Amino acid sequence: MPLNRRNFLGRTAVTGAGVALAGAVGAAPAEAQSLAQEASSGRGGKDTRKRYAFTVMGTTDLHGNVFNWDYFTDAEFDDKAHNDVGLAKISTLVNQVRKEKGRGNTLLIDAGDTIQGTQLAYYYARVDPITKAHGPVHPMARAMNAIGYDAAALGNHEFNYGIPTLRKFEEQCRFPLLGANALDARTLRPAFRPYVIKRVCTPHGRDVRVAVLGLTNPGIAVWDKANVQGKMVFPGLEEQAAKWVPKLRSMGADVVIVAAHSGSSGTSSYGDAVPYVENAAALVAEQVPGIDAILVGHAHTEIPEYRVVNKETGRQVVLSEPLKWGQRLTLFDFGVVWERGRWLVESVGAKVLNSNAVPEDPRITGMLRSEHRKVVAYVNQVIGTSSAAMSAAEAPVKDTPVIDFINHVQAETVRAALKGTAYASLPVLSQASCFSRTAGVPAGKVTIREVAGLYPFENTLEARVLTGAQLREYLEFSARYYVRTPSGAPVDPARLTNAESIPDYNYDVVSGLSYEIDIAKAPGSRIVNLTFDGKPLVDSAEFVLAVNNYRASGGGGFPHVARAKQVWANSEEIRNTIIGWVKGQGAIDVSRFASVDWKLTRDGVPVF
Repeated sequence: MPLNRRNFLGRTAVTGAGVALAGAVGAAPAEAQSLAQEASSGRGGKDTRKRYAFTVMGTTDLHGNVFNWDYFTDAEFDDKAHNDVGLAKISTLVNQVRKEKGRGNTLLIDAGDTIQGTQLAYYYARVDPITKAHGPVHPMARAMNAIGYDAAALGNHEFNYGIPTLRKFEEQCRFPLLGANALDARTLRPAFRPYVIKRVCTPHGRDVRVAVLGLTNPGIAVWDKANVQGKMVFPGLEEQAAKWVPKLRSMGADVVIVAAHSGSSGTSSYGDAVPYVENAAALVAEQVPGIDAILVGHAHTEIPEYRVVNKETGRQVVLSEPLKWGQRLTLFDFGVVWERGRWLVESVGAKVLNSNAVPEDPRITGMLRSEHRKVVAYVNQVIGTSSAAMSAAEAPVKDTPVIDFINHVQAETVRAALKGTAYASLPVLSQASCFSRTAGVPAGKVTIREVAGLYPFENTLEARVLTGAQLREYLEFSARYYVRTPSGAPVDPARLTNAESIPDYNYDVVSGLSYEIDIAKAPGSRIVNLTFDGKPLVDSAEFVLAVNNYRASGGGGFPHVARAKQVWANSEEIRNTIIGWVKGQGAIDVSRFASVDWKLTRDGVPVF
């Protein structure tokens, strides 16, 4: 049976933390049974085998968070669950664990997505870039160096700013960036270090040799095609783990941990654009023998402890994913036993610690206070005015001016770029998503941070040619986002969206068309009254779609767009395009673009 999220959770998930494995997890089943029999047989009386315990701490998806601060709201970070964020909080937790267990009995690793996500990260990639001559040291490198990381896997967002920025960050880190499946496109050799072996000193003579294998996401080939095409390739995690884990064992690794920037669900969001699984961590555990634990990343979910049985050995592999942005710290607690001239893993358990339970480490905040203040000043610059307030709060269920604004700027930019070309006469449509329901622009003065908050991702803009029939299928695919709701049934906006776990950023609105989404109908037959310029959409008609590079490269699995003809593209982030538009115009006149062109209905009756 193929491994999907439901089957996987049903047969492998263990809720809670710190549960030790039964038997010798580091040994094959027969050997584990033999060891247990020897220990309980009374041979030599009391079990006198040497034992040792150590802890591997892990973070993932830090996304440029050092401070417990939201640069888009210009205030301390907070959410409904009152989580906190940032490496300064993680540092306090790490210090506590090291004090409790002894620093020499711990390691600290990360599973990727480090240098993109906040305005702090953006500032040192674009405004005051680390790549310029005598440029600054990246705040994430400074903080992670000070905390004392031992290794970090590459995430897909490491490539957003281009390979030169990533290489400079790598140079600034005092720990290795690992990516066994990030290969040089010409030689097919690893472009980054595949692994590191750390020695943990024990009081019993021989060190425990702990191997950390880094695996990144094959989706990089899709999402950052412009930055990596012809330079690097990214084969599947299972394939590369099967290659490297036996090598690590043959090199004397007593313990093998994988830091995988890949979720555990066994699914992909890029369709068939690449022949590999995006969220493959559980598949790696299930298919590749010799792994003791996997630090999971990428999915932005909290997994204190999951256990997966390896098909070949019958061993359980422990997985854990700490929540994003430094909200959690994973602890893998290992117990090893000295037997037959080597250390064998006897037990593994995992749990997570919540960073909201501790204060920020003043050593980290003090070290980077100047950088933080520069970024706060930058994002609070006034760049224009708005004739009305625009909020994204209702954008997932209603046609709102704030999404119209993004589409307006994108379409206008593409029209200008296509002037004088063979495609200048084609109508220009645009797609946009609600990236943050808390984003918005106030009436009156508008700052960089307010505009930037509308588009927090580093996507760039492209123009692709699609037909009317293809656009209809595109919209039908997008409309899967809504939970099917019969006519007459009560409607709760909070429960109406995110069907099939589709995130908000994978629900697209297409401007330039008018249509209804009938949520009483089954997915695939929801788009009704689809018109262009007041007339039914003609299947054969051609349009230019202004589309972000993530979607154009296959992100989200939307039909047709990845194979559609590209007629224009640029390398500027859409966020900066919008900021530049506001600076150039000086004012946002909401009446120029705000209109209700799509709505939710049931049997022709509007839902709202």
